[in-house]
Amino acid sequence: MTSFAYLSDHRFLKAPPAAEGLPYAVAGIAWDGSTTNRPGARFGPSAIRAASHMLCDGTHPWFDVTPLGRLGDAGDLPLPNTSLERLREALAPQAAALIRRHHMAWLGGDHSITLPLLRAYREWLGRPLAVIHFDAHCDTWSDHFGEPSGHGTWVYEAMADGLVVNECFVQIGIRSAAERAAREYVRDQGGLIWTARDLRGLEGAAQLAPPLSALRERFARHGHPPVYLSLDIDCLDPAFAPGTGTPEPGGLSTNQVLTLLEELAPLPFVGMDCVEVAPPYDHAQLTSYAAAQFVWTYLCGRIAQG
Repeated sequence: MTSFAYLSDHRFLKAPPAAEGLPYAVAGIAWDGSTTNRPGARFGPSAIRAASHMLCDGTHPWFDVTPLGRLGDAGDLPLPNTSLERLREALAPQAAALIRRHHMAWLGGDHSITLPLLRAYREWLGRPLAVIHFDAHCDTWSDHFGEPSGHGTWVYEAMADGLVVNECFVQIGIRSAAERAAREYVRDQGGLIWTARDLRGLEGAAQLAPPLSALRERFARHGHPPVYLSLDIDCLDPAFAPGTGTPEPGGLSTNQVLTLLEELAPLPFVGMDCVEVAPPYDHAQLTSYAAAQFVWTYLCGRIAQG
């Protein structure tokens, strides 16, 4: 476990161990057994934690709050590493216990971890969730290169299992090669897609206002369901995030993602994950720093809402 003995320099923002009374927590899910290209995301939680130490006292310049004093680190969850099915079985009770005690930010790991997390939130809340999904890839394939499940099937499975409100499933940054059935699957099920191409040249809050307004209006029409954020670091262009298993040129900028996270903060989020950070392919920790900034910005946005 990355946080073995809970050494302070191995925790996100050097926060204390997650404990009762701390409303927010992070936990690592160091699994990359479902990658389709370059493995290494199992080292993501450790790298994101190390990068977070550059945030000093953690006071956010936009929200003017810090997670410190309200945040704990639950370490990397003890999980099997040879079977996706066994991983999900072992993750389910641990995730269920944590989300009942804390508002969680999960550090991946490859994107296959999101499906069991959504199952845990669906069971806890008793209702399907809205999802905001940043990614280069649609993750809507019905199989994983001949296997029934993987890091590219979780969206398809979540919709098939009734875990999400299909009309409130939003994808941002999609651009990878894919047949139309997969590429447009979320839209065909009633959801929203903004491809990386759609967002080219749009960076500030004013420029991004149209998609932000459409998203808010869609969620309002469906009764403001609880929202889950799943952020695949490969939504970023490889210039901003080279350290990932499946890089796709033509992606979002760090500024675009930060603007979107800041503007979406008032939504009723219940949790988030940041996945697919693969440190072996990183340069100068660019990818880990971006991931740490995204998780920190999300947490500060939640705290700022009161």
